[in-house]
Amino acid sequence: MSICSSNWSAGFIPREPADRHDESSYPGIHPALPVSGSALSGHLDLRCELRADGVPVIARQSFRAPIHLSKSHVDEGRLVQSIVNPTAGFFDGDRLEMNVEVGGGAKLVLSTPSASRVYRTRSGGSAVCVQHFRVEGNAMLEWIPEPFIPHAGASYVQRTRIDLEPSASLLYFDWISPGRVAMGEVFAYQRLRWELDLTLGGRLIARERYDLAPGNESLEALRVKFPAAHYLSVYAAGGMAENWPARELDALTGVGVYLGHGPLAGGVNVIRALCCDSLSARRLLETIRPLLYGAAGVKPPSLGRIFC
Repeated sequence: MSICSSNWSAGFIPREPADRHDESSYPGIHPALPVSGSALSGHLDLRCELRADGVPVIARQSFRAPIHLSKSHVDEGRLVQSIVNPTAGFFDGDRLEMNVEVGGGAKLVLSTPSASRVYRTRSGGSAVCVQHFRVEGNAMLEWIPEPFIPHAGASYVQRTRIDLEPSASLLYFDWISPGRVAMGEVFAYQRLRWELDLTLGGRLIARERYDLAPGNESLEALRVKFPAAHYLSVYAAGGMAENWPARELDALTGVGVYLGHGPLAGGVNVIRALCCDSLSARRLLETIRPLLYGAAGVKPPSLGRIFC
């Protein structure tokens, strides 16, 4: 087993007790998530399959606010599906559970048309997102959301589980901004809790656990290079990591970008990058994505928006 934690070693903490994080709840959707007067409990249940004529289609879908699906399209043999947050962001007490499956041979790209936001907590509680991605044999999943922007005073917990069958492929992006920089909010959130488990053929390949909070040492690694650093993370597996463009990735470190990458067990590769601002992060993302697709011998599908 290979375990990869964030470079933010000061923020690394052990796994939560089982009674707080029930992983058995990942595969299914809560049957009766209540909507309170001040918070939303929503879900997304989505399955993509390959039709008899070779076209990927949505075989099953169910969703409820704070999440909504826009129309999908097929490009380069991949089904491109945008996920919309109609409430413009998450508030404390909001809870979202996502269960996404990609059936054998199908290829799915999930994206968001705009940044995801989490607002200042009013109660001291957190907004919570629990997401589970399962990719079957010879299938491919790309997850490429727009940046995550935590507002001043925000508290947010994200738990991600990615299960890959041995012949599955993956391209998984995360982009965390320091906050609303133009408003003077730089690392002004209350707390971000990030968890990720990635398995390949049932074997744990990567595990991340970190808490980020102003006022302690957890943000030092982010600030050491740039005072308002944007953080990009990429996991690539299967066909998207077979011809790893190491030399081209090394060349991306420069003014405004500090990038590292390396292999994990099972042919999985990971990229970590700090960028001095949002424009540098955008340029880097728009460089890395076509670079990885090109190395895999595939043209990147259009996301149906201006960027990427």
